[in-house]
Amino acid sequence: MGERRADRLEQALREAGVRVTRQRAALLRVIADADDHPDAAELHGRAVTAGAGVSLATVYRTLTTLRAQGVIEKLEFQGEPARWEAADQRHHDHMIDLDSGAVMEFTDERIERLQAEIAAEMGYEIVHHRLELYVRRR
Repeated sequence: MGERRADRLEQALREAGVRVTRQRAALLRVIADADDHPDAAELHGRAVTAGAGVSLATVYRTLTTLRAQGVIEKLEFQGEPARWEAADQRHHDHMIDLDSGAVMEFTDERIERLQAEIAAEMGYEIVHHRLELYVRRR
């Protein structure tokens, strides 16, 4: 999945007229391989660790372009720096641990069904939604 995702990210940059340098290609692999919800600084650190001499400014510009191309999503959780994830994933919701900052993905058909029922009762159809639960361990 990571290799195909990296190819899609690279294609999105090319379509936006952005030159895919060696540094950007390494950053795209880091983004494609992320199985968590990294912020820009974390992505920058991973790219540097992978040997890409990429600046933090380039990371931000690349993320902004990829978001505009619709291939990644920006997640803005309360009190946290913006985090990023690939847009090609199945729908899921997020649970954010307020103490650790951990972001967990979950899907629950009961919640999806209830949201659709509520929208229908009010005369609407859900087009898109995001559910974020802010939690603490008991």
